[in-house]
Amino acid sequence: MRIRSFEEKQGILYLVATPIGNMSDITLRAIEILKSVDKIYAEDTRNSINLLKHYNITTHLESYHEFNQETKTLDVVNEIKSGLNIALISDAGLPVISDPGYKIVKEARKEGLRVSTIPGPSAGISALIASGIAPMPYTFYGFLDSKQSKRISELNDLKYVNHTIIFYEAPHRLKDTLTDMYEVLGNRNICIARELTKTFEEYIETTLSDALNLDTLKGEIVLILEGYKENNDESINPMERIDELIKLGYKPNEAIKETAKQLNKDRKELYKEYSDYKNK
Repeated sequence: MRIRSFEEKQGILYLVATPIGNMSDITLRAIEILKSVDKIYAEDTRNSINLLKHYNITTHLESYHEFNQETKTLDVVNEIKSGLNIALISDAGLPVISDPGYKIVKEARKEGLRVSTIPGPSAGISALIASGIAPMPYTFYGFLDSKQSKRISELNDLKYVNHTIIFYEAPHRLKDTLTDMYEVLGNRNICIARELTKTFEEYIETTLSDALNLDTLKGEIVLILEGYKENNDESINPMERIDELIKLGYKPNEAIKETAKQLNKDRKELYKEYSDYKNK
């Protein structure tokens, strides 16, 4: 299905980026769209009303958040089908990314409705480019699970990702998350970015081990974590590495292939070694 965003037909859903800290970090086009649409849906109307008042935007505002999205999604889609132009915003940055909105986009696409992005600030990308850690390739992960057992399982799945990973984290969980990262992933470089574009913006370039000694941090936090790097340590046992990957869910052939890649070994020779090892 191909949909041209600016062909005149039914209504349209605009995904509008809002400031992540500094109120001035909004595009002229975003202001124009928010003034022109029929309705704005916001994650938290109490926060969004301040932005709208600041830019003299009087468009009708309603809430759309994780607690009402199951009932409201089809209402919003039906409004677009009826010809209304709708804007969706989150508290800060881009909607859909670690914020409500995916369900609306998915349903709108299924119905062949127009969806268009009004780009702007993104906390994850903003932190990445200023972190000093390799910007490409990268994986945006967002929030790890709040439960430690699930968080550790997620980190184990990410253990051998060999490129930069972007996480979001709440300040009250930061210490626990950094501790789990250190215990599961080992010591790595990390940049902790907080309060981006605000008065107290700060970047802390450190290692996971040193980060455990930091004082309590407040505000919105982004973690830019260095990817896995093979240190070519001869003490690494390839057989144990293969078994570890299998425990993480790899099929034996996939685990052998990945281990050969990580340790710069011949895959066929490693397969034979592993077969001999298992048959002992």
